[in-house]
Amino acid sequence: MLSLTIMAITFGVIFLAELPDKTALAGLMLGTRYKASYVFVGVAAAFAVHVVLAIAAGSVLTLLPHRLLQAIVGVLFLAGAAMLLFKKAEDDEEVKAPADQSFWKVSGAGFMLILVAEFGDLTQIMTANLAARYDNPLSVGIGAVLGLWAVAGLGILGGRTLMKHVPLRLITKVAACLMLALAGFSLFEAVTG
Repeated sequence: MLSLTIMAITFGVIFLAELPDKTALAGLMLGTRYKASYVFVGVAAAFAVHVVLAIAAGSVLTLLPHRLLQAIVGVLFLAGAAMLLFKKAEDDEEVKAPADQSFWKVSGAGFMLILVAEFGDLTQIMTANLAARYDNPLSVGIGAVLGLWAVAGLGILGGRTLMKHVPLRLITKVAACLMLALAGFSLFEAVTG
């Protein structure tokens, strides 16, 4: 049976936990370069997969080796930063015209980015814990998906708005620096944690 209370609690917890996370940054970057609706479809699908995995796995996700997970995340952030910093410049000041963007390519890129970056993330573990606590997987799942989608939407739309006021080259460099910092933090946690 659906519980609006459990959905609301889950939405609030997941939304607040995900808001300052790397997903908002990823959505912002994708939103600056590609058609927002295409990006959102891919990101939303990846989040739905993550919530299903979290609900199905319950608290088993908390048993993953934390150091190994942090090392993998750190390496992925380093790769992402390198790709941003060393990518050949092409129309840095403009978002590509929608006709030049394949729906499958853009939504697939968003899907893969979120699928990899969010695996074992705090919100996925929190979703698993909430599902175990409330024993209402459907209500927890709906609340978690809506919370994650809300953060993704804000990030993507924020990227579009930011593009109107800040050059893409600067946004890309700032995002690469943030990714380097996140990589350093993740690798430090993997070594010391």
